[in-house]
Amino acid sequence: MSVATARRLAAACLVLVTAAAAALAAPSGRALSGRWLADFDRDGSVQLTLKRRDGHNEWNSSDDFRLADFQGLSVPSGSADVPARFTLQRDAGTLTFEGTINDAGGSGRFTFEPSAEYLAALAKLGYARPDEDEVFSLAVHDVSRAFLSELDGLGYHRVPLDDALSMRIHGADPDFIRALDALGYKGLSTDDLVSMRIHGATPEYIREMKSLGYDHLSADDLVSMRIHGATPQYVRDMRSLGYDHLSPDDLVSMRIHGATPEFVREMKAAGYEHVSGEDLVSMRIHGATPEFAKAMKDAGYRDLSPDDLVSMRIHGVTPEFARGLRDLGYRDVSADDLISMRIHGVSLEYARKMKARYADVTADDLVSMRIHGR
Repeated sequence: MSVATARRLAAACLVLVTAAAAALAAPSGRALSGRWLADFDRDGSVQLTLKRRDGHNEWNSSDDFRLADFQGLSVPSGSADVPARFTLQRDAGTLTFEGTINDAGGSGRFTFEPSAEYLAALAKLGYARPDEDEVFSLAVHDVSRAFLSELDGLGYHRVPLDDALSMRIHGADPDFIRALDALGYKGLSTDDLVSMRIHGATPEYIREMKSLGYDHLSADDLVSMRIHGATPQYVRDMRSLGYDHLSPDDLVSMRIHGATPEFVREMKAAGYEHVSGEDLVSMRIHGATPEFAKAMKDAGYRDLSPDDLVSMRIHGVTPEFARGLRDLGYRDVSADDLISMRIHGVSLEYARKMKARYADVTADDLVSMRIHGR
């Protein structure tokens, strides 16, 4: 998947979430509400799922929280259900939960009350008033005034609330921005920040790549390399095989098409010691495998170049075709002639028929005869 495609998919998902939220807007005067389901983990975290439905429209989200994020919530000591009432207080508003819980988790209903103070503060900052559902999302994911203020201090002035929400959801927070800034990645767009977080282009990954000589990778390069598995270990493995100066594009292309260290080692064992990265990719695309190279050697073709192997695979020159021609007496047919014969439709059946008719017919004759329809 390309970086542009990944971004379009992320944007489409955000549009769908926003559209779903708009469709679920609660009527005036009625509290926004829904159902909740919680699972308590041994590490003290809480996996909380929130669900809302309005007619045929449904919205749900699932996130990990700390037990300390909730007010009035503690894990019971036994498996018996007990009544529970607790809250999640955010800058944007308060979620109130009622239901039953036990030592594994619980369920029930929730209501949401937006914060008038928060909405007034957004207005002062120049934001259009979000609807009730948007405020609900801002509260659940804790897009607080402090978060917006930190972004502002880092040069991200009045970030659109949809962007701020996406940054919060995916962890493109001020700490992440500062860490990237320290590595030379300044002034990245919010889309870049979110894409890097989604695909794992972390400061740790960047530092490792820098240590391998990749000092000035763009955000797009980093994301593409992470999407396709061009890891530091892959770089080290390829260097150990003699590939010391692969570009980011080379690395991505090789990973996309399966030019793995194992493939390189197998090609070396088949006699291909110094194949370029570009040739490796072409061989993988067209199926010029180590097995194919060995089979062609067994058929008498021991000095084929990577280009020869690829061209043979493209045009259907098989080991069986080469052996069949040898059995018909064509023992000195070059690789180029084999390819030409297949391009022009000289099959083994055709060669046998013409050989039976004209005993001294050559490989060139067979091609000429096929070209002229004989």
